[in-house]
Amino acid sequence: MPLLDFRNVSFANDGKSILRNISFVAEAGDFISIIGSSGSGKSTLLKLCSHLISPTAGNIFYKGVNMTEYSPTELRKGISYCSQFPYLFGSSVKDNLDFPFFIRNMPFNESRVKELFSLFNISFTFLNADVQNLSGGEKQRISLVRTLLFLPEVLLLDEVTSSLDVENIRMVENAISSLNRDGITILWITHDPEQSQKYANKIITLEAGEIKSLKVLK
Repeated sequence: MPLLDFRNVSFANDGKSILRNISFVAEAGDFISIIGSSGSGKSTLLKLCSHLISPTAGNIFYKGVNMTEYSPTELRKGISYCSQFPYLFGSSVKDNLDFPFFIRNMPFNESRVKELFSLFNISFTFLNADVQNLSGGEKQRISLVRTLLFLPEVLLLDEVTSSLDVENIRMVENAISSLNRDGITILWITHDPEQSQKYANKIITLEAGEIKSLKVLK
């Protein structure tokens, strides 16, 4: 049974068609790169995957059950979305990292945070940093840490390396590849042709809101 199953999904907003007749499946353990020009519907596709928006036609199934039948909290424990433009709330980094524990009624796990900070080359002193003073790349890495404090089954990544330097790009790529080897299904939007093929077993190319091709690499 596929983890995600899109069946003739379309999405329109204010009368404008964004995606049309999208059908594909994501199996457990897939690493799917999603490519296409700006405006082709890539980010909209990931928002549909996480049910941040709902299709205007067609159906999306998660583990064989229509997404509409899940509560948002239950669904987002299994599917996590990390956007291209990270949103950090509160005043400190710790405010953001407290939240995933708070909504699960669990105590803050300092050792888990330290583990992820080490993975993404972040000093633990950043825990009390003011989020307003962080660079774009630092915000992106903190957003990734927040997303990964509790591992999902499906991880949706929207150009998460676009604001990083070369060294941190490689670090994030290696971390995400390791998560995939551990069984997490990845859907990754990228504009980098080399990056799109480096780890993926499937590549979806979107063009003008439709799937132009779905290539199986391995």
